[in-house]
Amino acid sequence: MATKKGRSKKKTPRPRLGARRQPETLRLRKLTPGFTASDLQRSMAFYRDVLGFVIGDEWRENGTLSGCEIHAGSVTFMLNQDDFKKGRDRQKGIGTRIWCHTAQDLDKIAAEIKARGGELDQEPQDMPWGDRVFMISDPDGFKFTFVQAR
Repeated sequence: MATKKGRSKKKTPRPRLGARRQPETLRLRKLTPGFTASDLQRSMAFYRDVLGFVIGDEWRENGTLSGCEIHAGSVTFMLNQDDFKKGRDRQKGIGTRIWCHTAQDLDKIAAEIKARGGELDQEPQDMPWGDRVFMISDPDGFKFTFVQAR
């Protein structure tokens, strides 16, 4: 029985393992969010004394504290004093939530935060996708969800 030979289709070569898509897409290595504080000293105290961050470098303008770095593990946030050019009553953090992932015991972290005077927006709970989370807001209304993968 004779068969027709069809046209051979050219196969597109497979990209080599580890090859980047072209044109290359954006690749970030670090994310450092910055938050504008109505009262920088109050925010520094909240992040340090309530959440457990460590204060890093501080910045001064004409001798006045204007901002700082805060660290928790390998994560860095920036805090800066609001200059109030957009008004003193403007709401901050609207439409934004920072997800903070940890391998530490989430219930212990939440209990320690509450023992240091922090008020959780949501108590620790298991989520349908399997993570355990709790939520908290900083003094200016910036919202955080702490996540422990299960």
